[in-house]
Amino acid sequence: MAVEQPQFEEHPIVLRMQHITKRFPGVLALDDVTFDARIGEVHGLVGENGAGKSTLMKIMSGVYTEFDGEMLLNGQPVIFHNPREAQDSGIAMIHQELNLVPELTVYENIFLGREHKTRLGTLDRRAMRQSAGKLMANLGLDIDPNSPIKQLRVGQRQLVEIAKALSLNARIIIMDEPTSALSDTEVDYLFRVIGGLREHNVAVIYISHRLDEVFTIADRITVLRDGAVVGTTPAQAITRRQLISLMVGRDLDVLYPKASVEPGETVLQIENLTYLQGTRRVLDDVSLYVRKGEIVGLAGLMGAGRTQVLEAVFGVYPPTSLNGRVILNGTPVRFESPQDAIDSGIGLVAEDRKLQSLVLERSVTENASLATLRQFMNRLTIIKQRAERQAVDQVVQNLNIKTPSIETLVANLSGGNQQKVVIGKFLLSDIVLFLLDEPTRGIDVGAKAEIYNLVGQLAQSGTAFLLVSSEMPELLAVCDRIYVLCDGRLTGEFSRETFDQEAIMEAATRFIEKVTNGRQLQGEITI
Repeated sequence: MAVEQPQFEEHPIVLRMQHITKRFPGVLALDDVTFDARIGEVHGLVGENGAGKSTLMKIMSGVYTEFDGEMLLNGQPVIFHNPREAQDSGIAMIHQELNLVPELTVYENIFLGREHKTRLGTLDRRAMRQSAGKLMANLGLDIDPNSPIKQLRVGQRQLVEIAKALSLNARIIIMDEPTSALSDTEVDYLFRVIGGLREHNVAVIYISHRLDEVFTIADRITVLRDGAVVGTTPAQAITRRQLISLMVGRDLDVLYPKASVEPGETVLQIENLTYLQGTRRVLDDVSLYVRKGEIVGLAGLMGAGRTQVLEAVFGVYPPTSLNGRVILNGTPVRFESPQDAIDSGIGLVAEDRKLQSLVLERSVTENASLATLRQFMNRLTIIKQRAERQAVDQVVQNLNIKTPSIETLVANLSGGNQQKVVIGKFLLSDIVLFLLDEPTRGIDVGAKAEIYNLVGQLAQSGTAFLLVSSEMPELLAVCDRIYVLCDGRLTGEFSRETFDQEAIMEAATRFIEKVTNGRQLQGEITI
């Protein structure tokens, strides 16, 4: 049932989309949607994966050009034939899937397609580097404009994408999951940037599955479900529970279900783990343990070393770069490759599932069987396709993976179902330890509940979990214990009875230079 729009003070409309309908072959993606962006307002857009949010924004930003309905920019009908026309009209979109060229530098990406030129017509790299450096400084970002994008972590790339959009001097900025890879500190900083945009009369459309963020930053919230608008309301006029109910079409009593499990014997023990990257200590003397049936969290800011702990355990790094011991089920192990880790019963759900955990242009079957393909081969190394399909079909049913068939390309599934495929590929083998790196990044609330319900079921069956998440509510809700990292060092351990968000954040920032941090977060943000 749609929410009746309450009366509230309205900002002037800069762009209005009226009766937008968009069809793909066999799919009605948008059904008679009306939506607007207003000067100096942050408009939150929420809904489950597949609700139509990104499709609507791609129409607004000129990515999709064929649709029914009309767009009015400053009261005048407008049709964009490509994203460049939308940018020239003052509309910038920060996509959830980052549009950066890994081989190019930060400054080259920021000015890609609108490079500065000298009077002789050559590239003015000095001017572009200086402009990019000034932009980074104004935003308080400690990122070298000369750094190749491929050398940056996901969160840093996200910040570059945001800086690129701000450099366009856009009057409408669409942010699609802008904080999915950011730490809490970086999220706070982004919100200050958005506050500056609001004061400069920029319209911001903010898409996120993190509802706490939406309530914090948005003036109005529009809910899409199954391609249709089911409500638009001031943010202060609706509760979190009501919003979730609108999004999923039902009451969602438990967002992060927590199974009650009595931990068993120790599955993973890390002793004095140090990881050297050149001369830099990425991990410094880290020790922790995870027991059977236990969900252990790793908290910390971006760059604290959380991902590196998981990757070190999973055999990603050469053993010569590691000091210390990794003990699995009481036996010291020294993996030469991730395949060795998988063969020993360890599964990793990587931070960037599309880049690191999936082959997007392959089917559900091929992805789900990838880690255990040898068990479906005969003596001639020919794949026994019938056995493979039967095993994958069983996993799809058990995990409730929504897919037209197991031969559907993984790229065509929603984020939540893609993540289930990643988890499912390890369930075809005897996994004793799951390493989860941001497992619900970019996933809607309904899919989050399903993922953590599955984690709880596996924990009850004895599987151990080491979980990295930048969402503190997730860690506090689902973990039995939480370790905290800062600057590659272990700075805290909390049992469930002693969980304290402030204490965890203090541990996560313990070695951060206070003066530098204060300088970055003080002063007016220049837009």
